[in-house]
Amino acid sequence: MPIFDHAFDWTRRNVDDGPLPSAVLGIATPDGIVALEAFGATSVDEHYPLFSVTKPIVGLAALRLVEQGLITPETPLTDALPEFGAGRDDVVRLRHLASHTSGIAEPPMDVPGLRALLQRPGRDFAAGTASRYSTLAYEGIAALIEHASGAPWEHAVAAVGARVGATGFTFDAAASRHAPVDAAEQGLDYAEFAALRHPGAGLLGRAEDLLAVGSALLRDDGSLVSRVTNAAMLRPLTVGVPKLEPYIASRGQDWGFTWNLRHSAPGLLASDTYGHGGWAGTEFWITPSLGICFVLLTNIGGGFGRFGVDGDRLHNAVAAGA
Repeated sequence: MPIFDHAFDWTRRNVDDGPLPSAVLGIATPDGIVALEAFGATSVDEHYPLFSVTKPIVGLAALRLVEQGLITPETPLTDALPEFGAGRDDVVRLRHLASHTSGIAEPPMDVPGLRALLQRPGRDFAAGTASRYSTLAYEGIAALIEHASGAPWEHAVAAVGARVGATGFTFDAAASRHAPVDAAEQGLDYAEFAALRHPGAGLLGRAEDLLAVGSALLRDDGSLVSRVTNAAMLRPLTVGVPKLEPYIASRGQDWGFTWNLRHSAPGLLASDTYGHGGWAGTEFWITPSLGICFVLLTNIGGGFGRFGVDGDRLHNAVAAGA
């Protein structure tokens, strides 16, 4: 049996000694959860803000519509928002939105009026010519989901969880008592942000919800997406283009269809790890070659990296334990 003592010891130390106020660590295989533990003033079934771990869940919702023949990765954003692109001479497509190559200028996460912000004139760069991280781009994915499905985009996101029994996903911040610590000091008005129900960062969930998604993707049994879609979403979409701050080339990663592909990350033992992190320290990562995925839920504004905590140590402890 796999032994993950070092991974749980890492989490325990970073709660007992700081900086993490609390944490839940869970590990799963294709067969389901194999280890799950809470640290600090929390329990394993509590909700946490997921922040950018929202992105791949929204991506799975969009891919379901691709499978249904309602959109493709080439579908232009103007199909859903004809007024988008004023002052631009390029075409922003779903694949650009999903791979941080849209060139949409990025505002702070807590600024209201996401749809209006998305449709501001101008651009950061021409679509497909560079990669710069964009959370606002997911408002574009939400618009395409709504246009293709004829229903609110949140319904498609809820359906992702429902297909694998992950019933805890919600955009209601009241579901969690773990608002990010130090949010204001890190420049985020959390109440304003939570009210946006942001399609790029607003989801909340439990460890078991993300582990259910991870287990399904490891099984590759079609419960979330088909096998061909599972393979397609992990194809790098940013090879050969300049990678701008904060995801510069030296990080050893590319973007797939909403997934962070850490194929050359210098600090990792495994080379096929993919997943996503969140602004408050949430981590969700899958390593198919080891048949393992893990979730770390915590709530420290700006992420634990600002305290010098090296998350790759947790990655490697999970990988070695597997």
